[in-house]
Amino acid sequence: MRHPLLKVTAVMSLLLLMAFAAPGPRKKTKLYMIGDSTMANKPQQVFPETGWGMPLATFFDTAAVVVDNRAQNGRSTRTFLAENRWQPIVDALQEGDYVFIQFGHNDEAENYPDRYTPPEDYRKNLIKFVTETQRKKANPVLLTPITRRKFDKDGRQQETHVAYSKVTTEVANKYKVPLIDLDKMSRDLVQQFGVDKSLLLYLELAPGDHPNYPYGHHDNTHFTELGARKMAQLAVSQVVAQKLPILSEHLAKPTAKNAVPPATNGKDAQPTTP
Repeated sequence: MRHPLLKVTAVMSLLLLMAFAAPGPRKKTKLYMIGDSTMANKPQQVFPETGWGMPLATFFDTAAVVVDNRAQNGRSTRTFLAENRWQPIVDALQEGDYVFIQFGHNDEAENYPDRYTPPEDYRKNLIKFVTETQRKKANPVLLTPITRRKFDKDGRQQETHVAYSKVTTEVANKYKVPLIDLDKMSRDLVQQFGVDKSLLLYLELAPGDHPNYPYGHHDNTHFTELGARKMAQLAVSQVVAQKLPILSEHLAKPTAKNAVPPATNGKDAQPTTP
């Protein structure tokens, strides 16, 4: 007759073997976003204003990548730190996580002393974000500030963040971290849309266009839903082009139905000529 102790030992050994053999749940990669109102989540009351961080999550496989948007309206690098919005992110960072860092709009606002940050202080703050992220074995990504819509008399989109984009680029180069030049990419996109059509990207509303703005609204800094999605697409295009680990490997895939090419003949086909 088998001794009961031997039976218990055998069962425990089997359980231990199963525990080592069965893979645990895969850790999701967190993508933290820190920045200002151009990136931030928006409440329903201000729609169609949309920060580009809102649609960004839709571009990733949520089973592998979780977007945590901590950007806040009106914040510069200085005020984001002063309000203790950064330290909780540092404390939560896990190895392999990402931090997308996009400031500049409020740092350069000399007419708002409560948020203005001189370029050299802006540099120091970016370095703090980068180095503290790296210490946690996470991945900082620097992004130049997205352009404001500003055309000259000849219809050329102007550069609106010269000093702060320059500093962002210099910090990225010095600390050898990925740079997404949203400033240049967004300028090119706005130029492509042109003076009139680019109004669709920004919160430029005529009276009656949206119930949240019955008297209209004129804003060449913040985005509509379309503009935010276009800006998010620019960022994702660089995630792919620069082959950022994990992120570039876990993009969302279209549903089977949407992945089928549209019909080119038959009753549902669209005419190719007028």
